Amino acid sequence: MTSVLDTSVLDNVVWHAIDGSQGALAERVGLAGRFHPDVSPFAAIRDTTAEAWADLGRLVGPGKATILFGSQVPTHDGWVPEHRIPCLQLVATDVTDRAKIDDFVELGPSHVPEMVELVEATRPGPFGPRTIEFGRYIGCRSDGRLVAMSGERLRAPGFTEVSAVCTAEDHRGRGLARELVLATIEGIRARGDEAFLHVASDNTPAIALYTAMGFTVRCEAEAVIVRNLHGA
Repeated sequence: MTSVLDTSVLDNVVWHAIDGSQGALAERVGLAGRFHPDVSPFAAIRDTTAEAWADLGRLVGPGKATILFGSQVPTHDGWVPEHRIPCLQLVATDVTDRAKIDDFVELGPSHVPEMVELVEATRPGPFGPRTIEFGRYIGCRSDGRLVAMSGERLRAPGFTEVSAVCTAEDHRGRGLARELVLATIEGIRARGDEAFLHVASDNTPAIALYTAMGFTVRCEAEAVIVRNLHGA
């Protein structure tokens, strides 16, 4: 399937998501866009031209900061990178296993408070009040408590990101994350997309889990907080 897909869209996946099917969750100024803060902290520019950076400056505002995310985050005069978070981008091309658990809970807007609570306890990445609008989220419960979950985030042509994979500390070691990721992949593939994900470069256990499942590292990536010094 992925042999006919253009994986280059994953180099600037936030832009392709904003410029494509997830545009309703974002705001645009010309060649720049960013998701609404309650959805995601990420912004993007179409390319590295001065025009695109100027549009980002108008979108963000003088003296303000935003987060760019991609395989090679550029810099530009008048913008200062304040913090970099290195990560790896992996694709699920060689994942062949299927989930053995089928009693996952479908998570919706009413579950957001407990989803946010789980994210705050486990720190898999940013998750806001409207992040659930990105796509399908599923979870596992124990005695009524949400103890693990996985979901979908960024979408680019042919690809959907697996995200918010987390398990409460007292329920780790049971394989819940693996099963949830496999079930999420199955849902993505049922729509005709392939799955990919990002993981922090220093998250050795997660990297080991994903590569053992069959994920392959496509490239190094990073999230970078950049501040607009123009007019500050």
